[in-house]
Amino acid sequence: MSATTRRLTTAQALVRFLSAQYTERDGVRRRLIAGTWGIFGHGNVAGVGQALVEYADVMPYHQGRNEQAMVHAAVGHARQLNRLSAQAVTTSIGPGATNLVTGAALATINRLPVLLLPGDYFASRVADPLLQQLEHPVEADVSVNDTLRPVSRYFDRVTRPEALIPSVLNAVRVLADPAETGAVTLALPQDVQAEAYDWPEEFFADRVWSVRRPAPDPAELAAAVAAVRAARRPLVVAGGGIHHSEAEEALRAFVDATGIPVASTQAGKGSLRHDHPADLGGIGHTGTAVSDELARTADLVIGVGTRYSDFTTASGTLFQNPDVRFLNLNITGFDAHKLAARTLVCDARTGLEQLAGALAGHRVEPSYEAEYRSGKERWERVVEAAYHAADDTAVPTQTQVLGALDAVVGDEDVVINAAGSLPGDLHKLWRARSPRQYHLEYGYSCMGYEIPAALGVQQAAPGTPVWALVGDGTYLMNPTEIVTAVQENLPVNLVLVQNHGYASIGGLSESVGAERFGTAYRHRAADGTFTGAPLPVDLAANAASLGMDVLRARTVREVRSALAEARASGRPTCVYVETDPAPTAPPAEAWWDVPVAEVSAREAAVEARARYDSEVAGRRRHL
Repeated sequence: MSATTRRLTTAQALVRFLSAQYTERDGVRRRLIAGTWGIFGHGNVAGVGQALVEYADVMPYHQGRNEQAMVHAAVGHARQLNRLSAQAVTTSIGPGATNLVTGAALATINRLPVLLLPGDYFASRVADPLLQQLEHPVEADVSVNDTLRPVSRYFDRVTRPEALIPSVLNAVRVLADPAETGAVTLALPQDVQAEAYDWPEEFFADRVWSVRRPAPDPAELAAAVAAVRAARRPLVVAGGGIHHSEAEEALRAFVDATGIPVASTQAGKGSLRHDHPADLGGIGHTGTAVSDELARTADLVIGVGTRYSDFTTASGTLFQNPDVRFLNLNITGFDAHKLAARTLVCDARTGLEQLAGALAGHRVEPSYEAEYRSGKERWERVVEAAYHAADDTAVPTQTQVLGALDAVVGDEDVVINAAGSLPGDLHKLWRARSPRQYHLEYGYSCMGYEIPAALGVQQAAPGTPVWALVGDGTYLMNPTEIVTAVQENLPVNLVLVQNHGYASIGGLSESVGAERFGTAYRHRAADGTFTGAPLPVDLAANAASLGMDVLRARTVREVRSALAEARASGRPTCVYVETDPAPTAPPAEAWWDVPVAEVSAREAAVEARARYDSEVAGRRRHL
């Protein structure tokens, strides 16, 4: 090692090191940490904050309004760029740090990289206790940052300057590893951030992290080929791993060669274009009728890049063929082994290419192709009925709003959503035109994700029309990054659907015997009862007060016009629409397990329990 050193603070060294890290896949190099989001307070203002000023020429800084939202923005950025580039988030100690937990959980559950840099207590303990320090009576080294341990893929507290070197090398290794990635946390004691050290010059050299495409084991590949050749009714379940691997073309080639149909999870939708004859749309509780019908009779389920959430499997009730078996192609052994599957532990694109090559000449029976193509045609008529408005001067339903958006967007647009009733409607109905158009965060289904994620997507793809679809409940949880969009001149489009309450949970509450309790926004009268009138709250005015251009749309025709105007605008724009609450989306095609009270004095709960007992009887353990 060279004897040349550079004297910097720990925080300066960290920022300088991060600015020199790159990923490379298929010969394309990207900056690993493309920028840093930050809200400053004691614990990071004099350390990381000063370092970001010191290296402003090499590390872009983005100002946020809420710590959780900053993580969501970073996650949106990473997903748009297929996990090949990430962003960092720095916070003060105390509530700034604990506000990171929700975003970290979302990132780790969705296998998306984000680097978290919360401040921490004094490592020297010279100021003890300091403001916002958690004093644990028997574990003095515990701080509030330890709440990030279970939701991080890698966690370390850097208590000495020299400890940063192995710690940050491990941190970026995890961020760049497609099988290990998620939230990474480096807790930074505030005195250590400001402490100077003589760093080896090599520490700051450009470093390229190769993003591997591991190939399948030959024995596993041979077994997989045999399983596919033996299947009469195979079905691909496309997960988010297809997008992360950029395996969409490999999937299309595999499907074109074999005729095997594809159903998609929320994360995998768009793996095939909606108009491909083998694309059956969503699968599971929020899936299409044709996908779920085929899933019930499939004898081989080929999971590609999916982690099989309970929505995908309909809580273990969907795959009902007595002889059904699973073949899982996944870059992580943890996910590949689910449902007692045969495994192909490999990169999605590499695995699909090799599987297709080994299956040369194999194709499903023509009768099977005819069956699922007919089912797809029937479902397309359902979509048209949900999207269509007989009277375009009427108040629109939620699905008609989606129909209007469907008519406005181009192939390049990105549509973002995460929670409420919209994910179910979108999974069933949305016609994804390109791999990154459909951006649903449903691993954590986190209300408040959509607006900040839209900022991250816009940063990752300048010039791309980006739409954040939110209901009133989600909007009220996290509208703050509208200010950031205005400040940064990020022309995101917000579609704000007002239905005066938590509509999705209201419907679920009614179905499980909880009678929509606590799910509507209604005025409380002087006698303590709730009136039927909605609250006199104007969310459109609120969005305008935060700096957005706001277009109010009252009819189907006005919605179409407003969406087109928003797409053409170069400013952050909100389309606000109050919808007809009458349900127009197709009902669920599969079950979802939400346990119902086993005993109750209320008739609604007793009836719901009877339905629950009937449904749960269909659950299977796939062994």
